[in-house]
Amino acid sequence: MYLKIHNDPKGKVVAVCDENLLGKVLEDKDTFMDLERYRSFYEERKAGADEVEEALKSFDSANIVGKEAVGVAIKMGLAGKKDVMYIKRTPYIQIYRL
Repeated sequence: MYLKIHNDPKGKVVAVCDENLLGKVLEDKDTFMDLERYRSFYEERKAGADEVEEALKSFDSANIVGKEAVGVAIKMGLAGKKDVMYIKRTPYIQIYRL
């Protein structure tokens, strides 16, 4: 997985993407996600599940793409299977803490 943590005055954003998806364009008739154009949003360093879990312990928002990455968030109880959205068969979730 790729992990990048964005810190700015508006809060901490955690971005996680399965390694095999980075650089692809995901599209179905109603949804579009360009993981090539926005590669830099997710790509900072490779991380294992433990490091992703640690990053997801504290955030204001999280963008998580891919089966492995989404699985970590579900395992942690941050989202349920009903919260997962799909582009074709690729799962993704966005989580916001207000």
